[in-house]
Amino acid sequence: MEITGRLTADATVHKVGENKEVVNFSIAINDSYKPKGSSEVKEVVTYINCSYWLNSKTAQWLKKGALVQLFGRIGLNVYSSSDGRALGSLTFHTNNLKIIVFAKRTEQSQSSGTTIPTKQGMKEEPTDDLPF
Repeated sequence: MEITGRLTADATVHKVGENKEVVNFSIAINDSYKPKGSSEVKEVVTYINCSYWLNSKTAQWLKKGALVQLFGRIGLNVYSSSDGRALGSLTFHTNNLKIIVFAKRTEQSQSSGTTIPTKQGMKEEPTDDLPF
């Protein structure tokens, strides 16, 4: 199965057992539709919790706002609440991922970048924004 969405927060790494780590993150999938007989477009956002067990170092690239394409399978977690109700949640168990668009850098990392010297009447621009 394949899903594509944007990360809602930075990925986190959790230690499981003595020598295993899992990368946990959540993505948002935006969709829209027009109900029959209506001219108004409805926006729908679906949030999916995801886990990635293969390489915990991947978490450094999974930042809020990144657009990712995930391949894997859906898992179901079923549990009972404190008042005895049966509850469940879905988790997408990722076995392959592709970062389509990296998250924007924070202001702090942008301000530490090198800059192009300015010419008279031109603004100073970071070198990372060059088109080549």
